[in-house]
Amino acid sequence: MNKSLAKTVALSFALTLGSEVSAAQSSPEHMNWATSWYASPQPDWGSDFVLPTNVPSFIENQTLSETVRLSAGGKRLRLVFSNRYGRERVVVGAVQLASLDLSSANIKQSVTFGGQRNAIMAPGAQLTSDPIDVTVKPLTQLSIKSYFPQRTAITSFHWGEQQTVEVASGDWTSRSGFRPDSNIKGRLFLSGVLVERPVPARTVVTLGDSITDGNGSTPNEDRRWPDFLAKRLASQGIAVANAGISGARLLRDGMGVNALARIEQDVLSQPGVTDVIVLLGINDIGWPGSPFAPAERQMTLADLVFGYSQLIASAHARGLRITAGTLPPFEGALEGTPFAGHYSPAKEQLRQEVNHWIRNEANFDSVVDFDSLLRDPSNLKRLQPVYDSGDHLHPGDAGYQAMANAIDITVLARPLARSAKPAQGER
Repeated sequence: MNKSLAKTVALSFALTLGSEVSAAQSSPEHMNWATSWYASPQPDWGSDFVLPTNVPSFIENQTLSETVRLSAGGKRLRLVFSNRYGRERVVVGAVQLASLDLSSANIKQSVTFGGQRNAIMAPGAQLTSDPIDVTVKPLTQLSIKSYFPQRTAITSFHWGEQQTVEVASGDWTSRSGFRPDSNIKGRLFLSGVLVERPVPARTVVTLGDSITDGNGSTPNEDRRWPDFLAKRLASQGIAVANAGISGARLLRDGMGVNALARIEQDVLSQPGVTDVIVLLGINDIGWPGSPFAPAERQMTLADLVFGYSQLIASAHARGLRITAGTLPPFEGALEGTPFAGHYSPAKEQLRQEVNHWIRNEANFDSVVDFDSLLRDPSNLKRLQPVYDSGDHLHPGDAGYQAMANAIDITVLARPLARSAKPAQGER
């Protein structure tokens, strides 16, 4: 380890311990920071799981190049890296930020951590950069190159086909003409981008599964429903942080930890958060008895009501508004694939019961009826063909845009009343 890197170890540990917002909250202006882009970390899963990760077991002496599109703009930025599920420390050798948006100022800047270009993330920790003095507009695309000089195990990542990480040998953070020699689907270590707002910050967090993560949308084109929602909210300066995870469930772990376990870091600790939109439960219903979880017992309505009520209680305890989406139809889901068995008439009955509870009995602050929006009028158990990506489970681009358009943004734009409604069981 060189002297510069050794000198930063103690400071790096201090910076990385705690939540993503710890460095932002040390400033007297911390209330003006908002999460403008986010990718929820996931732990790796075993080779015995039906779906492979297709992520390398390690990287070494390599630069990762990632593209992110911000939601809200701001006058300064911070980058957040995560080693949440890592079992070893991660050495970050250097990071460079650049803008891909020709309408924005020409950005090309080295990123520092405690004044140093390199830093260390402890196992389970996050790393928040120093403020970067650049002004960005809403919906700006950024290119972020991160160099990892040492052999680094990949046990914490964000999985998915919707975004490609380009990988090149050596350190390209201060060189031009980046030449990748491989790519990875998903995200590695980069977890968030914070923006500093000139007015009190506001962030909407979307907590969900692969439908929120955008499975079925056009890769690398930012066409998930939270992306379309970000476009609608951009003119109002409201940020959107996507906390969707493929395979996510409300109550049980799978391709990620359960929502009750991750709500603290993925939602409640996000800078500027005022609202959370929840779309979860279809995997809790569909996985048991399928190739994803063949030995699990079926969920009950009471199980799911308990989980949703806990999310409501957690949000209201922090003074946040919480909106729920009804579960879209999924008859025929994954038919003709190795994952068939996701749907059954009994599972459909439970979905209907859950949606009835969400619409009529739950104590969410508002409801978005994605079920009514997306279902086929000639078969209410199926997605409309125009909205179906083709697997009868995930919407495509048109479906995701329709979902974003169905959200009442006047609710999200209202000032947050801290005297939030009591959750079920709190009265």
